Amino acid sequence: MPIPEDVTGDEIDKDVRQELQSLPKTLAEDVARNLVMVARLIDEDPEGAYGYSKVALRLASRVAAVREAAGFAAYANQKYSEALAEFRAARRMTGGVELWPVMADCERGLGRPEKALDMAGAPEVHKLDKAGQVEMRLVAAGARRDMDQLDAAIVTLQSSELASNSIQPWTARLRYAYADALLAVGREGEAREWFAKAVEADRDGSTDASDRLAEMDGVEFVDALDEDEHEGEGDSAEAKATDADAEAPEVPEAKAPEAEADDSADDDLVDDEGDTERAEQRDKD
Repeated sequence: MPIPEDVTGDEIDKDVRQELQSLPKTLAEDVARNLVMVARLIDEDPEGAYGYSKVALRLASRVAAVREAAGFAAYANQKYSEALAEFRAARRMTGGVELWPVMADCERGLGRPEKALDMAGAPEVHKLDKAGQVEMRLVAAGARRDMDQLDAAIVTLQSSELASNSIQPWTARLRYAYADALLAVGREGEAREWFAKAVEADRDGSTDASDRLAEMDGVEFVDALDEDEHEGEGDSAEAKATDADAEAPEVPEAKAPEAEADDSADDDLVDDEGDTERAEQRDKD
């Protein structure tokens, strides 16, 4: 797959670059450039990212960072079975637990929420950092909702992280999930409050909390661009009508029957006068 010339491979994380040092230099550079493309496209063009991940995987399948990247690319394309296999491979290579929450979410994607809940209670969760534990809580709450255990999902999300006024990278998503769970059981007033709190914490637009809040308040947004297009269509229609009128041929005005009759009578009078003059001339002769 083509890679833009401005992608050198030096953009990757230093830890990943260190992993690639086990490869020949040229090969390491090729793998690095493909990994950069995966990271660059995974949000905007998941399918494209998946394609580059397959190239990197073919070049260096024994590098944990490559297996992890391939897992996230498959996950972004909802290829949960493939993603889970890649995450497991990466975990075997590193021995780390960082991928535990996303592995559990793959189980949800495969229709196995019970398995995701088992993973949420596993010892590996205690080894996760704070961000990982919050992510695991979100996955567990999602699994509860998958099983129609809505009240249990609400309880799962209630935590010190949710109650904290401190804004962390996970805060907006945690508050959003709690608001959505409250709304699912009909607690609209509380849901609105937590959607508003999610908006306060959502500094990078990671959720659509503002849209959900506006929807609850009955606010409807109109796309100004669409309005301009409609106005343009109206102007175009008027212009077409004007052009049609300008191009229409002029139709001669029809004479009224009475006018035609008068013209005919005048012609007869002229003929009669001519006959009289000719007769008088013959008499003279």
